[in-house]
Amino acid sequence: MLGSAAGLNGNATTVRSTPFVLNPSQPTFYYLSLDGITVGTTRLPIPKSAFALQQNGTGGVIIDSGTAITRLTTVAYKLVRSAFLSQVKLPMANGTAEGFDLCFSLPSSPSAKVDVPKLIFHFEGADMDLPRDNYMPQDSSVGLMCLAMFDSGDESSTIGNFQQQNMHIVYDLDNQKLSFAPARCDQL
Repeated sequence: MLGSAAGLNGNATTVRSTPFVLNPSQPTFYYLSLDGITVGTTRLPIPKSAFALQQNGTGGVIIDSGTAITRLTTVAYKLVRSAFLSQVKLPMANGTAEGFDLCFSLPSSPSAKVDVPKLIFHFEGADMDLPRDNYMPQDSSVGLMCLAMFDSGDESSTIGNFQQQNMHIVYDLDNQKLSFAPARCDQL
């Protein structure tokens, strides 16, 4: 949606906004200030430097609808991965055939309840509480549930479109901010 149709209609209390961060060396990307990540009830001890935009233009956090899966700096990814390993009470499984680094075996009973800890991105002035399917999708046909996130292998992080699904997201260039709210995208 473009123009006025892109506005966030609905319950104003669910709309969150965070300012864009200017990176003069990469002005075509939309950088955000990510202050931290929570898995379950634990705010992870990720150093601020893991998400910091450096003076030379490297590092930082980009939100990109053209990148499929979120990629975090190594230090951040290792902490997120470790938190899910300790909090998800399912056996770890090999998900490399599905293209994932961290997967769990689903219970054989389809009615078994699978507890998955919440995942929250803490941006400057706005928390993005992700729906479970945006970070831990499950495929019952192969009996796996996998973390939809990777190690970027470099100094930068990218929030991909998988994590943006079922969120109404507005890139407000006039006001230099990103606004978002949970949404049923099939009903917009």
